[in-house]
Amino acid sequence: MAFDGRILSGVSVLAAVVEGGSFVKAAELIGLTDSGVSRAIGRLEARVGVRLLDRTTRSVKLTDEGRRFYDEAKPHLDAIENAALAASGAASAVRGRLRVDIDPFFLPLVLAGRLGAFCERHPDLTVEFVTRAQLGDLVADGIDLAIRFGRPRGASLISRKLIEAPILTVASPAYLDRHGRPAHPSELTRHRCLQFLDPATGRPFEWEFVRGSETMEVATTGPLTFTDPKALLEECLGGTGIAQVIGWGVGAQLAAGELIDLFPDWHGERFPLYAYHPSRQHPPAKVHAFIDYCEEIARSL
Repeated sequence: MAFDGRILSGVSVLAAVVEGGSFVKAAELIGLTDSGVSRAIGRLEARVGVRLLDRTTRSVKLTDEGRRFYDEAKPHLDAIENAALAASGAASAVRGRLRVDIDPFFLPLVLAGRLGAFCERHPDLTVEFVTRAQLGDLVADGIDLAIRFGRPRGASLISRKLIEAPILTVASPAYLDRHGRPAHPSELTRHRCLQFLDPATGRPFEWEFVRGSETMEVATTGPLTFTDPKALLEECLGGTGIAQVIGWGVGAQLAAGELIDLFPDWHGERFPLYAYHPSRQHPPAKVHAFIDYCEEIARSL
């Protein structure tokens, strides 16, 4: 099959449909009419000889063949866009739209309430946050950047460690009044411990304590397991049990006496925060700008 510009144009429209989730959104993104988007997709399907999208009155989604085609074509489309940005000098401009796959703890408990300064610095940029349990396929999902806790598990993305967060073991005064305060991490086996699910393994995170060169794992149990860090924190504040949390998100509660840091001598455990983006020769300036801001906020806490 000989290449022609209609294929490139069609792939651009397909990308807009996938990112927007509908023909209407795609039309808004690229400045076409709904019917123009539909015709462009029809021409592309006719050109490649397969049906790329399943359409219903409520939704549009890629077929299996469409997913394979999109996954192969999208990186090349990104490369063309990045090359054009670099050639025009626009790669240094922080503008357009940035889609960020954001950690479900980092956004509500660290970034939320602190994003106004970033918006003021970059008034020509809009940011769309996507929060989900696990890191997905950034390219296929149209994600520019991911900010996630935990060590990298895939080799297909560029990763950069931003900072390591402290892990604290905390409880409310109400819980300690009823159940007593453990004097040593080993005593947690006799307490209610609120668990947080590791989406990578499907099991609760293990509780580890580090003091100097000494490391200790404690097998904890409890009646509740969470995937939402805010819900876990609320139950801890309510006196339901003891929790391990990232220290950045509980400074105000510790200062107000609403939570008690149970083991201040065992703060050696750290949880790394990473930034991920697709492997590209020229990452856009908007990606670098948001990574730098996240690191700035984290280091200020």
